[in-house]
Amino acid sequence: MTYDNTLKYLVEQYPEDFIRYLLASEATDIQILKTELNQEPIRADSVTFLQTANQILHLEFQTLPASTPPLPLRMLDYWVRLYRQYNCDIEQIVIFLKPTSSEAVFVDQFTARNTTHRYRIIRIWEQEPEPLLLSPGLLPLATLARTDSPQRLLQQVAVQVSMIEEEATKQSISVCTQLLAGLVFEPELIRQFLRREDMRESAIYQEILEEGLQEGRQRGIEQEIEQGRQSELRLVIRLLTRRLGSINSQLQSRLQELSLAQLEDLGEVLLDFVSEADLMNWLNTI
Repeated sequence: MTYDNTLKYLVEQYPEDFIRYLLASEATDIQILKTELNQEPIRADSVTFLQTANQILHLEFQTLPASTPPLPLRMLDYWVRLYRQYNCDIEQIVIFLKPTSSEAVFVDQFTARNTTHRYRIIRIWEQEPEPLLLSPGLLPLATLARTDSPQRLLQQVAVQVSMIEEEATKQSISVCTQLLAGLVFEPELIRQFLRREDMRESAIYQEILEEGLQEGRQRGIEQEIEQGRQSELRLVIRLLTRRLGSINSQLQSRLQELSLAQLEDLGEVLLDFVSEADLMNWLNTI
């Protein structure tokens, strides 16, 4: 969670740096889109809209290759929803952060019968660090780049961080660098080159942690709501089966889509049903 929120902060604060690095273009009029897409639930890690180019840059950062649902299907789902909503060119890039030999980090498309969807993938540990060292917003990612001497690379990044003139920016980038470097470096080595005090003093660090806690709490609430919905669904199906006999698969699929409030309403009226037609009529009214 901390890594996700660190990268979200970097992309939102330094979108020009990411656009310059990933698209090799300059953009000055950039709008950060909300990461919640229509037809919940779905959330993208970072969606950046290049208004001047009529293009969306959709970034997904993955610490681990495992994903549920599988990442290729998620990328297709994101593309369809984004295209439906904005009807413009969409550039999708998945950036894998932590070295792994998993075959999943080489998959760059979703394929099914009559459907193929492609996107770009970047394994950050294979990228040269020099382009990442040129921009403040990319310095934290530079710690994860290709190198024959990890300690020397970390030192290079620390030097670049120390050269940032604006103190608040320097502190924020230092915090983000330490957090991402933790993916591949031991804490003791990080402390040799970057000030640990920045972590304690930085408001950004507290914001990143608090956002992670809030998301964790929200996901906990959502899980409780879903558990309650599933319990209500099982109860309603038992009552309907007792009242009407077996429920056909089409109606069961319709029931699966009902919200908790709708299931509660159904639980109050189903005792008046005498046939599946009554259930179908009720479903068609909501």
